[in-house]
Amino acid sequence: MRILIWHVRGAWTTAFVHGRHDYLLPAGPDRGPDGQGRSGICEWPAAARQVAIEELADEEVDVVVLQRPHEVELAEKWLGGRRPGRDVPAVYLEHDTPAGGIPDTPHPMAGGGVPIVHVTGFNDLVWDCAGTPTIVIEHGIVDPGRRYTGDIERAGMVVNDPVRRGRSVGADLLPALAAGVGADVFGVRVEQLPAHRGLRTYESPTQPDLHDHLPRRRVYVHLNRWTSLGISLIEAMHLGMPVVALATAETPLAVPHEAGYVTTRRDEIVPAVRHLMKDPDVAEEAGLIGRRHARRRYGLDRFLDEWDDVLRTVVAGTAP
Repeated sequence: MRILIWHVRGAWTTAFVHGRHDYLLPAGPDRGPDGQGRSGICEWPAAARQVAIEELADEEVDVVVLQRPHEVELAEKWLGGRRPGRDVPAVYLEHDTPAGGIPDTPHPMAGGGVPIVHVTGFNDLVWDCAGTPTIVIEHGIVDPGRRYTGDIERAGMVVNDPVRRGRSVGADLLPALAAGVGADVFGVRVEQLPAHRGLRTYESPTQPDLHDHLPRRRVYVHLNRWTSLGISLIEAMHLGMPVVALATAETPLAVPHEAGYVTTRRDEIVPAVRHLMKDPDVAEEAGLIGRRHARRRYGLDRFLDEWDDVLRTVVAGTAP
């Protein structure tokens, strides 16, 4: 199967392109958001092939995986007039929680004739898709292996664009965490964070570098209030890190209590991290429990098999 897909979310796409198909990734001369091509920081197989935008009209495409509403128009233009959902089979992948009023936010693709895949059951629950067929396919991870050492007695986090995203990713909770236990934040545009005592930032490491350096931190902390389930959290659990997380959205189902600490109380975050920091044996055992859970629930084979089932039905015209 030849699948047209945009490089929108590097971590999710890394798992997806490890499947059994050919993946066509539009590449523009400026490598902008609509034409990033292959990832420069993730490890992707050769089957993930970038194609110049001007060459897409000559490509045979079996199915389009859409991730942003405007990609419908882009695909029709770039595929020589073939419109997703009409002339070529398509499915829409929703990564995010709604940004508007809950639970009444209408999904932008509702009623568009293209089935919607949600990455969590919570997302499927809170979006108003107005009767459009929906499917839930939870995340899958290319297992990086257990690498946890915890030899750096600090909290580790991965947050992209924390200043712009603000409270949704818990940026306002960072100063207390950094002052209380020390926090190392990895990700895109983390250098924009204001300086705080105990805070260190590491700008946009490659995925292999992140998997080497993150698990040296004693505890992984996930402060997201209102986002979809972060793949970085699942990766941290695969790495064997104990977790302290906010009990919001899908997180309570993703992180068993034995894997660390899940809470809705801001005054419990720093004490929970301190507890794991002062007892490395407890931290290591929590990380092992989290890794076992993450491998069962977010394994790559299950993820790819479920996507194959959906793509086959969409191409065959038998999707719900």
